[in-house]
Amino acid sequence: LCDTEVGVIIFSSTGKVYQWSSTSMEHTLSRYNKGMEENHSQEHPYDEQQAEKLQGIEVNTMKRHEYLRLHTAYMRLNGKELDDLSFKELKQLENQLNEGIASVKQHKEQILMEQLKRSRLQEQKTIMENEDLRKQVEELRQKRSSKILELNPLLERRLDHSPNNSKADYNNSASDDDNHLSDTSLHLGLTSNVGRKRKATEIEPTTNDSGSQVASE
Repeated sequence: LCDTEVGVIIFSSTGKVYQWSSTSMEHTLSRYNKGMEENHSQEHPYDEQQAEKLQGIEVNTMKRHEYLRLHTAYMRLNGKELDDLSFKELKQLENQLNEGIASVKQHKEQILMEQLKRSRLQEQKTIMENEDLRKQVEELRQKRSSKILELNPLLERRLDHSPNNSKADYNNSASDDDNHLSDTSLHLGLTSNVGRKRKATEIEPTTNDSGSQVASE
């Protein structure tokens, strides 16, 4: 009896409630309810098992009915098992199908618009990348041309100071002198020929004059 809990609840005629507990009224009431449940389960174990079985059967029956209902609705949406439907039910099914088709078309258009938007963004990105590459190529060409221009004076200086270049200049000058000498000899040859022709023409009238003088004598 040391662990015994005592609780008293008094309801007065005026509606007031008076309570007293050796420990706590809430704790006492929870222990009381728990004890009543344990006593009931011990006294009627078969009834609880039957109740659980019945509850499981009801749940399975509800699931089966729900499955049949959903299966029938699915078949009717596919245009099957329509014999048991009235004209009003067929009209409702038609409206439901039209609404579903409209919703499907709307969602399809939305997906196509999103794909088109992504394609345009990708196209713009590709154009920008191509433009950047073109600029890079142009910059490389400009740098290359500027380097070539910077190297040209250095190449000219090297050619000016190279012995091959001096030898080539000497050969060119020598060939120019040879050409000049050949031209001079050509002119001299022409001049001598002209002089010979002039002497021949001067001799001919002289011989003619002497012959005429001999004939007259």
